[in-house]
Amino acid sequence: MGPGERRWRDERARLNASRGPLGEAASALYPDVPRVAGTSLLCREEWIPDAPIPLEDVRLEWEVHGAPPAVADPSEGLPDGYRTYAEAMAALAPPKIFEDRPSYRLLDARPPVLRLGPARYFDGVNVGESAAHELAAEVDGLPLRTRIGDPCDLARRTVLPAITTATVTTSGSYVLHWRDPGKVAHAGGLHQVMPVGVFQPLNDERPDLWACMVREYAEELLGMDEDYGEGFVQHEWPFHRALTSAREEGRMRAHFLGLGVDPLTFALDLLTAVVIDDEAFDRIFGGLVAVNDEGEVSTRPFDRTVPQPMQPAGAAALELARRHRAALGITPG
Repeated sequence: MGPGERRWRDERARLNASRGPLGEAASALYPDVPRVAGTSLLCREEWIPDAPIPLEDVRLEWEVHGAPPAVADPSEGLPDGYRTYAEAMAALAPPKIFEDRPSYRLLDARPPVLRLGPARYFDGVNVGESAAHELAAEVDGLPLRTRIGDPCDLARRTVLPAITTATVTTSGSYVLHWRDPGKVAHAGGLHQVMPVGVFQPLNDERPDLWACMVREYAEELLGMDEDYGEGFVQHEWPFHRALTSAREEGRMRAHFLGLGVDPLTFALDLLTAVVIDDEAFDRIFGGLVAVNDEGEVSTRPFDRTVPQPMQPAGAAALELARRHRAALGITPG
């Protein structure tokens, strides 16, 4: 390993060890950009609806040929011989889960309408993690971040939305995740609500928020395998049917709360809340794991406290859920 590679790996380690304070520093770079619910999550005013939107009322539109982003695959700060940030990560600091899977690109957001197109997972890594790395490396002038410009301009880069879900029981507890930096490519060392996952298709399915959320519930809360095998039909899967039945019966209610951008990595999260009756939670998630493939799992009281350091999207989802707790059916506390 050459000196340039060692320097890059050391800077990457510094980034993973300091995402909380680096996120605060990044947030300070955008003093005029609106925030979600008083958190550091960046947004546009029209991205946050006045009231929760039932998940089934969110309309997803599809555009195959979106305009190319203004910034893609930046080479700033990479060691010699590496073309992209993902390539350097795979060779020098690979997390446990790191695959260039098909993903969705968010082209436009005017809730309740979201317009999507095709993308790959590394499209987001190459820009977002490069920008975070640049800040951790204290590069003079932050040229890449400056070139990207407005974090909420969806045309500047390939924006891969993740779905961040605050899962809250009616009696007032929620599921919390600590993201292990040795296992994940994004937001390692931070707390987060769960489940959370990049909005990605399984096989050739059409964009489906609920289907993606159900898979994340299985993988993150219960530790199920991400490899669903050949011939898998999600709507016939007993776990999918159990969650969907609970939702149809009103024992599990899913709402869309808005969306926002992480100031450090420019990751964009679709913020959702799922409120579930205590009996249904115990029956469906009685096997809640303590450790999964991405970190540690626990439950916390749904009060005004937020564990630190908390990923901005998680803090925003919790605060929006608190503000709308009566509409969501959460017992006041």
